[in-house]
Amino acid sequence: MAELATIARPYADALFKASSGDIEGTAGWIDQLADLAATPLLQQFAADPKVSADQVFDLIAGLLPQSLPDHGKNFLRTVIDNGRLAALPEVAVQYRALKNVRNGASDAVIYSAFPIDEASLNDVGVALQRRFGRQLNLRVESDPSLIGGIRVVVGDEVLDTSVKARLEQMKAALTA
Repeated sequence: MAELATIARPYADALFKASSGDIEGTAGWIDQLADLAATPLLQQFAADPKVSADQVFDLIAGLLPQSLPDHGKNFLRTVIDNGRLAALPEVAVQYRALKNVRNGASDAVIYSAFPIDEASLNDVGVALQRRFGRQLNLRVESDPSLIGGIRVVVGDEVLDTSVKARLEQMKAALTA
């Protein structure tokens, strides 16, 4: 949604500039806030005209596993006061993009039919970083429809070595 991205951009920029001393720590709590803000029940609660901004802030702060730093509390208050709670997930995405640009990295999602243990993930990560030519922040998601192998998405690049993709290639070759 382009409109949400437009709304989120100044918040992400301001947060990134304000947190230049602790980019990783801020990335952790902004992701937690984004997960909470994406919850439909919280959205419904925040949209209720009988609920004050302080009540929304107290609820969100109470649901976080760790206390927010002072600049995090100020940021959350500003977002809530301006009625931009729905934009928080997009703010987190844009913040992560700014962090990646600064670190020369990219986010990578590895889809696998089966769980990947830590040692295998490290081996795959090294190979993928060599393949894509940059530092990658890996995240693994389960997708049983792949049957076997992995599918890697880095930005707009896709590397699909899954059994499903190979079967589809064979099917296309046989029917051509």
